[in-house]
Amino acid sequence: TDDCRFSSVFCENSKKLIDVHSFALAAKYYSLSNLGLCTPLEEILEALRGESPERNDIKTDEFMNNKKSHEVQVMSELIDSIANYCGIKQVIDIGSGKGYLSSFLSMHYNLKVYGIDSSNTNTHGAHERNKKLKKHWRAYQSRARANLKSQKSEEVNDRPVQTEIKCEANTNEKPLNNNSSLQSQDQVTTQDLVPSGVFTEIATSETSKQTEINLVTQTHSDESKLSENVLAILDVLPADAVEVFSSSRCDCGELCEEEKAQRKMASIKAKASKSSESNLYFPLTSYITAETELSDIITDLEGSVMVGLHTCGDLAPNTLRIFIAKPEIKAVCSVGCCYHLLSEQYENQEVTPIIFFHFADCTEEVWGFPMCQYLKDEGWCCGRNARMSACLALERVAVGQMLPTESLFYRAVLQVIIEEIYGVTKSDRHVGKIFSKSSSFLDYVRKSLKKLELDDSKLPDSCIMDYYEKYKHRMNELEAFNMLKVVLAPCIEVLILLDRLCYLKEQDNIAWSGLVKLFDPVKSPRCYAVIALKKQSCF
Repeated sequence: TDDCRFSSVFCENSKKLIDVHSFALAAKYYSLSNLGLCTPLEEILEALRGESPERNDIKTDEFMNNKKSHEVQVMSELIDSIANYCGIKQVIDIGSGKGYLSSFLSMHYNLKVYGIDSSNTNTHGAHERNKKLKKHWRAYQSRARANLKSQKSEEVNDRPVQTEIKCEANTNEKPLNNNSSLQSQDQVTTQDLVPSGVFTEIATSETSKQTEINLVTQTHSDESKLSENVLAILDVLPADAVEVFSSSRCDCGELCEEEKAQRKMASIKAKASKSSESNLYFPLTSYITAETELSDIITDLEGSVMVGLHTCGDLAPNTLRIFIAKPEIKAVCSVGCCYHLLSEQYENQEVTPIIFFHFADCTEEVWGFPMCQYLKDEGWCCGRNARMSACLALERVAVGQMLPTESLFYRAVLQVIIEEIYGVTKSDRHVGKIFSKSSSFLDYVRKSLKKLELDDSKLPDSCIMDYYEKYKHRMNELEAFNMLKVVLAPCIEVLILLDRLCYLKEQDNIAWSGLVKLFDPVKSPRCYAVIALKKQSCF
């Protein structure tokens, strides 16, 4: 059994770690990658879109950093595939921040996106970012038109050769009747394109319509396709992010004024009828809980995909609860983060680090962990220290991105000082990122005490440095301890993610749910998405 296999890891009497190698093997054994519980991203994309082409022609690294660009491109492709499969055009981005994902879904995939964030600052940042994107897309449009002109010239020069080659290649082919070809295309359905057994009981009528549109589009010439793709840039931005250019100039001032009035009226009509528009992005400010009534925030709420890219703490489980409760939400794609901020139903303030406990039942409330009934019945608890460990990035450490040992050491000694000098064992205040702003350990302690609103005048410099000297020889121990936490991190993350997946499996209205590894864990350590689609009867 597993208990026998790993019984030698800890001393039976002292409970201390005695076999580091066995400990590491046990942690690897219970990691999500080793358990084989994830659905490959390529498999789910193939099942969702069938033979529909990929849309990865626009690169986001021009206006996002490398990490964010990687996350947005991968996740947006999946979200678009889910939306097309379900036949819906509305996306609700929970915890949207400054709108990186929301704006790209709207611009590139022609989706109507509501980005909801609790911070007014983030919402304002999303608006400002759209202004910057306006300049980027204008420049991209100019480059694209230049490329189109260049490509057209090359096509004209190459056309006779291509025609000759094509004729030679077709000499042994049978003539193809256009009508019969179109007839056979019409007979292709979504059921033919999507592998059976991957998803069940999901609406496909809208997807079939989209498939037919795609098949008709394929009859257009390559030149027309290219032209449409370039000129469509004007259509993929929000209404207030692009200037409308006329193909001809007005010859008189009166006509220009008339054209301005027409444009203004068209803009007003577009905003008034936004419920029927798709390629729009609306940043909204609202604090989301499990009880949030979305229709109070989104007046034209309709069939939607609910998404979240690194939703913090309880926001990730609450996203799943809203998905289950609201019939308008047809699918969900949630990537959580900040496990240390999760609320726990059975948490005990005196728990030992990295150990899971069972406690007696308590009052039923909405908690971040556990979600599924099985862990609730068992009374499972992680504790803050374990959840903090779950946030660590094993893959980054494995490629040489070591832990910030010195800053961790500063923080550990600071806690000893606070407890022994000030008698404080618990506080709602946080030190934050003071280490990077400090010139020395002494400076770090002084700034930290001020931020914690503790009187530092009672603590002379010599006393602070005495604490530093007392513990500096144990820095290697601290580094070793934190490395053990890093090794164990994937196991704790597994518990949290499987709890969320089991919660979805317990629901009656879910057609399919699973875990998908979306991102490169070195670029983005919180790389797993919880995905679910509702049954057709729920559409």
